[in-house]
Amino acid sequence: MLFISCQGKVKKHNPYFSLTDTTELRLPNSTWEEVLADGVYTVTREASTEMPYTNEYWDFKGTGYYHCAACGNLLFSSAHKYDSGTGWPSFWQPSEPNRLLFRKDFSEREERIEVRCRRCGGHLGHLFYDGPAPTRQRFCMNSLALKFVGGNGSKPTK
Repeated sequence: MLFISCQGKVKKHNPYFSLTDTTELRLPNSTWEEVLADGVYTVTREASTEMPYTNEYWDFKGTGYYHCAACGNLLFSSAHKYDSGTGWPSFWQPSEPNRLLFRKDFSEREERIEVRCRRCGGHLGHLFYDGPAPTRQRFCMNSLALKFVGGNGSKPTK
């Protein structure tokens, strides 16, 4: 497993990012590399994992919504976020079930369920079945794959 830090988020213009457009994007990684910050590219396009307890949203408690950092697709609500004790932002359900894609992942010599954005295909994290009731699901996400949009001026503190 490759861990990366949340440093080095150089702003680039991303014409594919939209909080309202749900049109599927089929773009080559070379295009994503041009428009995404290095860390966002590494996580969403190369399926890297950021360091636990050092990422932007692991302990963030603002009220709002988490969107795909690559394309803006709505993924999770803060109402479904909880402290899983893992050091990554965790949610017990997505905002809407049709916003995510799932696939088997054998990269760590065990079968896991990879979670991807349905709109752009970007890697977000993994799904585990050790979460809280009522779903018992833990969507363990990378902060670099998420963009928080808050209500009432909520902003990340880091």
